[in-house]
Amino acid sequence: MATQCTARRSEALPRRRCPVAPDRDPDYRAGDMDLRKTVFGLILLLAVLGPQVRGADPFGVRAPNGIVVSPSIHASEAGAQVLRDGGNAADATVATALVLAVTYPLAGNLAGGGFILYRSPDGEHHALDCREVAPAALTAEMFLDEEGRAKPLLSRRGGLAVGVPGSVAGLAELHRKHGKLPWKRLVQPAIEIARKGFPLTRRDAHHLASQNKVLNRHPESGAIFTDDGAPHPAGFRLVQKDLAATLRLLARKGPEGFYRGPVAEGIVQTVRDTGGVMTLQDLADYKPVWREPLVGSYRGYRVVTFPPPSSGGIALLQMLGMLEAHDLAKSGAGASRTIHRMTEIERRVYADRSRWLGDPDFYDVPTAELLDPAYLRLRAADISMDEATPSEKVAPGEPRAVESRQTLHFSVADRDGGAIAMTTTLNGPLGTGMVGEGTGVLLNNEIDDFALAQGVANTWGLLGGEANAVKGNKRPLSSMTPTLLEQQEGGDWKLRMVLGSPGGGKIITSVLQVLLNYVDHDMHAQAAVNAPRFHHQWHPDELMLEPTGFVHDVIQALEKRGHRVTVQRGMFGNVNAIEAAEDGGWIGAPDPRRESRAAGH
Repeated sequence: MATQCTARRSEALPRRRCPVAPDRDPDYRAGDMDLRKTVFGLILLLAVLGPQVRGADPFGVRAPNGIVVSPSIHASEAGAQVLRDGGNAADATVATALVLAVTYPLAGNLAGGGFILYRSPDGEHHALDCREVAPAALTAEMFLDEEGRAKPLLSRRGGLAVGVPGSVAGLAELHRKHGKLPWKRLVQPAIEIARKGFPLTRRDAHHLASQNKVLNRHPESGAIFTDDGAPHPAGFRLVQKDLAATLRLLARKGPEGFYRGPVAEGIVQTVRDTGGVMTLQDLADYKPVWREPLVGSYRGYRVVTFPPPSSGGIALLQMLGMLEAHDLAKSGAGASRTIHRMTEIERRVYADRSRWLGDPDFYDVPTAELLDPAYLRLRAADISMDEATPSEKVAPGEPRAVESRQTLHFSVADRDGGAIAMTTTLNGPLGTGMVGEGTGVLLNNEIDDFALAQGVANTWGLLGGEANAVKGNKRPLSSMTPTLLEQQEGGDWKLRMVLGSPGGGKIITSVLQVLLNYVDHDMHAQAAVNAPRFHHQWHPDELMLEPTGFVHDVIQALEKRGHRVTVQRGMFGNVNAIEAAEDGGWIGAPDPRRESRAAGH
């Protein structure tokens, strides 16, 4: 029998149909039971985490004139205040990102990088690549031992791991081209919070404690993020005086205050003292790049996402292209049949990622071929609905014949219809764990996102090849997938959803599942975000499930098909989304997996 729909909109909104399938489908009945237990599991999760979880409103947060959804209440409020003061989505993005550099040290950053996907009020799309680049003198040989074997630790800790940061340059370029309010006004909230401090939540304290050993290897980091070597407790007011000084310099001089002068000197000094090759010229030469967004379609919706050096956009559109021929609404959300088909497609797309994707300025990425419908049909043709395909039998395709907690995502929408999806990262937790001398700025370890050698996985277990090999001035491949979903109405394309996620290799599948929950399973954004997630990335050959929401009969059915199922301890991603309300305005959908909050105007 069909379950009562628990994912419907609030009474203030039109109800959407519940995702119900015919009773005769045994796979759906498994998914049906799963849906009920999922809701129970999420309620239990919220009860256990208590006040640490925000954004638990089952229908999201309404805001008629603009909204910001981020993993920090301080950042969301700062961005929302910018909107109240007459700023637009670009202004709010700058303020939000800079506050995250203060209040979310695990991934918020000045010395990291990311991708900004912007939709202007008149419906134009712009993709700003502010990904880190390899220092000019960096070579692949620096990460090999005398016998030519890769030394992965060198790309994760120490000076060789640090890429030339792009976040500050990207935010400044976004403001230059699309902002309204003065730059100084947008930096001021971050300065005040860094100067006065903010109380650590239980999760803040837990995350810092988990990296305590790494932080204590570096005196500058230990002095800020530990108490004489011991972890700071929850409730401790974290003051970052050096970071406040860096931000004041940034407010006065713009990006010049970061890429030249004492801040740049402090960063380079620390990198070189720990074995790196970055120079002041590397910092001075950094430039963000405007790229053409990728635009695809799925069941009548327009999907706008990020191009290479993101692998996320191409992978997302490949998966959607292979799924569109199948009635996922009929098989049902959470059913083993639905999960099996999605897993088999993920397996093939991640195999393609390992061979064909890299920095398009250095490698001819076959984007059109990878997204060609004929190629996608061929790629999915050998999928069996009765059994899993072992990953060792799945090789990257031949398109030319026919290709973390440690990251964060936030979404912004303004009253005029402008919207931004920004994903940014230090890569690993706290990056390298090093702070640039005298700057208060945590340094990334983004070089680990390159492929050091064939068959050598990065921190996230992802494989790569020649397309993503280490080279000076090259951008490493990323899984970040900022995305916009639009629908045609009266001849115009209207924005329906803004989304993205952190999570390393799990970013792409997290975004995919939220999008499918919204489009195929007719959930509103908050329910789509809350629903349990799963992940497969080709290698390792395992179907990973979140610890909450997948019941035994579904797991059994997947194992019977030959999947190696592992229930993980942690949750996947942090999809901070925005949905357009059908009666106007915006609905923020913060992910309950972290301390995300929505703040609106």
